[in-house]
Amino acid sequence: MHLNNLTAISPIDGRYRSKTDSLAPHLSEFGLIKYRVMVEIEYLIAMGKTGINQLKPLLSDESKQSLRNVVTNFSEADAQKIKDTEKVTNHDVKAVEYFVKEQLDSIGLSDLKEFVHFGLTSQDINNTAIPYSLKVSSDEVLIPQLTSVIAAIEEKALEYKEIPLLARTHGQPASPTRLGKEFYVFVARLNEQLRQYKEIQWPAKFGGATGNFNAHAVAYPELSWDSFADAFVETLGLLRSQPTTQIEHYDNLAAKFDCLKRMNVILIDFCRDVWTYISMDYFKQQIAKNEVGSSAMPHKVNPIDFENAEGNLGFANATLQHLSEKLPISRLQRDLTDSTVLRNVGVPLSHMVIAYQSILKGLGKILLNQSKIDQDLENNWAVVAEAIQTILRREGYPNPYETLKGLTRTNEVINQTSIHSFIDTLEVSDEIKLEMKQITPFTYTGI
Repeated sequence: MHLNNLTAISPIDGRYRSKTDSLAPHLSEFGLIKYRVMVEIEYLIAMGKTGINQLKPLLSDESKQSLRNVVTNFSEADAQKIKDTEKVTNHDVKAVEYFVKEQLDSIGLSDLKEFVHFGLTSQDINNTAIPYSLKVSSDEVLIPQLTSVIAAIEEKALEYKEIPLLARTHGQPASPTRLGKEFYVFVARLNEQLRQYKEIQWPAKFGGATGNFNAHAVAYPELSWDSFADAFVETLGLLRSQPTTQIEHYDNLAAKFDCLKRMNVILIDFCRDVWTYISMDYFKQQIAKNEVGSSAMPHKVNPIDFENAEGNLGFANATLQHLSEKLPISRLQRDLTDSTVLRNVGVPLSHMVIAYQSILKGLGKILLNQSKIDQDLENNWAVVAEAIQTILRREGYPNPYETLKGLTRTNEVINQTSIHSFIDTLEVSDEIKLEMKQITPFTYTGI
């Protein structure tokens, strides 16, 4: 059976492939191999600047351009060639090393072949290539799409800025708020987490077999390999972790994943709130003529976009949780448990972009049902009791809370008439009575 959208086991490569295409160049097996080749080549070019005599040919612009063209022109055929070599070597990074050496032969730099992967271990390549691929995916796909979601929520917040809304705390009517402000709460929360996410550095490990530059130092003890590695990793937009064992300790990467998880939790909270507003009939949804809401009930228009987003965000968080808990743990100087887990870093990001697109689609379909919102406000005049008792407190009226509690906590209907009749019984000035009568569920919305 050939792999295609119908035969893929994972929905991110099957049903949802069109939504995750933008991540494929970076987080697929092809992407990993390409970025490994890039790290090997950039390392070789950087080695040319150390003053090692044999590497002087790498200082020419022509040599550097020829080497970088290997990455620029890297194709699926090149990746397949490396995979075919891996079948023989049974080692993925060694197969990359052999490929790069072949490229040196083809561009006339054969004398430099033994400086490919010089002094390195596989994790120097993996623990640089993988965070680099995540950084590119984040910068080019994840953050732009998340920013679009935040902007869409903010647009709704502005649209609904002046819409009074009956708040519900513990599911019960509470002091009114504004619908726009409730949307803006999520904008503020997401922006804060996005700020924190951007501040966490992308980490890389680069230090030889057990992190000490043993091979480098024994071959060229006069060179400052720590400074070299710091500068090299920085050129890729990463921050070198040190000291390390054979592998990256992943603490910063775990922090990145935890931050993504918090943003997903916020979006789940948002999806559930909008879902609830739809169920309360505060929002209608635009009807697509040929869409089916239910196979049995023709009348239904379900909030499927927000449900789809919630499901994908939850799945992403389950994977992010494992990544952030597992990756920082490795026995002694290195075990292999991180290797297979790291191959799944694209999974949660893929589910997140699926969710982002669902949220955007859902927000584009909701229609404000002002009459239902106003009806609920009109039916809950009891919520102005807080305002009245607070003014009475200001005026030094005896036991105002208890007085209002006696009025509102009955089974009798509380409406404008009963509130105003109650106000008329109070022993306060006509001016204060007028002030209290100006308060309605539609105007008592704070600042």
